[in-house]
Amino acid sequence: MQGTMFPTAAPAHDDVNPPPAQASVHAWHNPIVRQRADPWVWRHSDGWYYFTGSVPAYDCIELRRARTLGELAEAAPVVVWRKPESGPASHHIWAPELHHIDGKWYVYFAGGRSDSIWAIRIYVLECASADPLAGPWIEKGQLITHLDTFSLDATTFVHRGARYLCWAQHDPAIGGNTSLYLALMDTPSSITGTPVRLSVPEYPWETIGFRVNEGPAVLIRHGRVWLTYSASATDANYCMGLLSADENADLLAPASWQKSPAPVLATSEAERVFGPGHNSFTTLPDGRDVLVYHARDYRDIVGDPLNNPDRHARASLVDWRPDGSPAFRP
Repeated sequence: MQGTMFPTAAPAHDDVNPPPAQASVHAWHNPIVRQRADPWVWRHSDGWYYFTGSVPAYDCIELRRARTLGELAEAAPVVVWRKPESGPASHHIWAPELHHIDGKWYVYFAGGRSDSIWAIRIYVLECASADPLAGPWIEKGQLITHLDTFSLDATTFVHRGARYLCWAQHDPAIGGNTSLYLALMDTPSSITGTPVRLSVPEYPWETIGFRVNEGPAVLIRHGRVWLTYSASATDANYCMGLLSADENADLLAPASWQKSPAPVLATSEAERVFGPGHNSFTTLPDGRDVLVYHARDYRDIVGDPLNNPDRHARASLVDWRPDGSPAFRP
């Protein structure tokens, strides 16, 4: 994989100025970033919000940062990696996620090959600089899973001192499009042990257009591990599902997980939010949880939904019910 790495110039990294007052920190207007699907927000220890997502051309990975969620729309995007003309990861550059692990930055993303553009696999970039917008970024290559099949949407999290990778992958033995898998990681770019399958598309709302479970994101709160994911085709039928496990359970035991029988976020005509999904989580400075996801603001799409650029990044506060479960709203 020989893409273009950019030791890019970036806006000055102002670590000495504190975040703005709480009133402005909590304010934003949706969408927070237009025409960026699969949004990922990382609130770092330096107080900045770092944002990435799929660009409409599917040809590069860009990062931007701002002091508040509301300022991300005006933050200058910086391209930190561009796909090569041929070879691995040269087509369909999708769903990048930015993580800070053991003092380094990592981006997990999906891409196809020039000789087989739908041979989507997971790839990893690494940056040892304190400033991920400045780089340089190096290619760590493909993240190898248990199957050499269509795979994407890798996310990573730490629980009880162990780092996990969760992702979506096609298994020819069970059919459908993608299911969700979980494995332990031994390095930031590799898994160890035998992956387990957590969820397959089974409910009607998970199988409209395509049989899809993808885009996992993890939030650990109130004694449980909450794992959101997205289901069905990427039009107005796209929606969010939810798995959960007790925080003391063996996360690698599929029986530890329970699935919500209904979507937890779906199209809302009243709010003009169509096909919400592929989310991430972040927090406000006061600790409140924020859901970040993409959606269109109209239902009917002309042409292929995958090539439509109008999936915009949105944000909403996570509500918590008395029983400790999350409630999501557009």
